[in-house]
Order: sequence, then structure tokens, then C-alpha cells
Amino acid sequence: MAVAKKQNKLEKYFVLALLIIGGIAVSIPFIWMISSSFKPESEVLSIPPTILPDNPTLDNYISLFTGMNFTVYLRNTLIIVFFSFIGLLFNAMAGYGFAKYSFKGREKVFYLVLATMMIPGQVTMIPVYLILNQMGLTNTMTGIVLPGLAVAFSIFLFRQFMTTVPDDLIEAARLDGAGEFYIFFKLVVPIAKPIFAVQGILTFIAGWNSFLWPLIIANDESLYTLSVGLSLLQGQYANNFALQMAGAAFMVVPIIIIFSFFQKYIVEGFTMSGIK
Repeated sequence: MAVAKKQNKLEKYFVLALLIIGGIAVSIPFIWMISSSFKPESEVLSIPPTILPDNPTLDNYISLFTGMNFTVYLRNTLIIVFFSFIGLLFNAMAGYGFAKYSFKGREKVFYLVLATMMIPGQVTMIPVYLILNQMGLTNTMTGIVLPGLAVAFSIFLFRQFMTTVPDDLIEAARLDGAGEFYIFFKLVVPIAKPIFAVQGILTFIAGWNSFLWPLIIANDESLYTLSVGLSLLQGQYANNFALQMAGAAFMVVPIIIIFSFFQKYIVEGFTMSGIK
């Protein structure tokens, strides 16, 4: 018995050591990126390399916003993220409708939504571009954000989660005189916080990293996003690695912050799924 316990402890320590080593190995590029973003240009490629900057500076970040129009790129990216979250609310309403309302052709329409998930987004970009061009929405912020308001995968996830909400609870609210919007926002949305958290992270990442579609639909640099601006940075300042690391860090850090904020809701969602 004692030998078995000792062996289990050794196995746990071994697994823990592997996890720590793996975590450090995965974190090294990220730590190097953050550290290099605060280094002068001459120090990034110095030999021997330095993990922490000898002469920390904010000049790289200042240059992003003074010489590279990153203020404009940030504004456009935040606009896309904002409207993406509005689209997230619409997707939640659609998922709730598919889950809790009975109407003619409901299953056929839902299967049609699922069918669109099988088509790669790159395939539909040309037809969507031609439609927006006929509507006069190319090279506009409206043309950039409009196609992202409805996402089939998001509707599918919301629908699957909404089916777990008890019908008796909704019927009881209706008998008490609650309206449909009141039921959705005051009753269903609080129950669906875990799936909102997961979809919120996915929506933020998609909006924050939007690159290909803004690059296709926009000709004007004033409509470019942070991802497009970062690609321009890599082209115009190919030898300035410190500036590139500052741009990359500015792109990555907000995603990590958002994930950390919603992490407890994601764990809650996994726990609820396991119980059900």
C-alpha cells in the first residue's frame, strides 16, 4: 500500500514537472515578444541576447501611434468588435427562436443554416463582395461589419444550449404576464451566461484579428484594422524587429486579458455541460 502511494506521488510529480517545463517552453516566445517590445532597436538583435531589456523604452509603442496610424486602426478594430457583439446578440435571439418557437419550416431553415457551415468563408467572399458592390457598400465600414453580424456556428451553439432551458420555466413566466423580450433578457440570458462567455471570446478574437475581409473590401487606409496595419508594419519596417514586436504585443495582450476575464464562465459552462 505504501509503495503504491509513493509510486502515485512520483507519477504526479513527474506529470507536474512535465507540465511546468511545457508551460515555460510555450511561454518563451510570448515573453520574448513582450520583452523585445520595450527594447531599443539596437538591443533586439544583440549578442548575447537579453531576456529583459537593459534600457527599457516606450518609444516603440509611441511610434506605432504617431508614425503608423495605429490610432485609426485601433478605432476601426473596436468598431468591428462592437458590431460583432451586436451580431452576437442577434445570433443568440436566432438560436433561442430555433430552440423554443414552433413555426412552419423551422427544421428546414435550421438545416439550411447548418449547411452554410460546410462552406469555407473564402468561397463566399466573392459573392458577398459582388452583392455589397451592387449596394454601394464597398470601401465603407458598413460593408466591413455587415457580413459578420450573422454567424451560423454561433446560431448553432446558442440553439443547442437554449434547448436545455426548461420549457416549463418559460411557460410559467408567460402565465405571469411576462413579454417575450422580458423572458429572453431577464430569464434566458442569465441562464445562458456560460455560452455567452464562450461566444463572446470567439467573437472578440474574430473581430480583433479581422484581416482578410477588411483588406478585400476596403481600398482606403483609413478603414484598415490592426491586423492589416501590422502586416503593413512588417512590410515597411521589415528590419525594425522591436517595432514589430510592439505591434504584435499590442495585438495579443488584449485577447489574453479578455480570456482571463471570461475564464471562470468557461469553466462554469464545462461544469454545467458535464452535469447535464
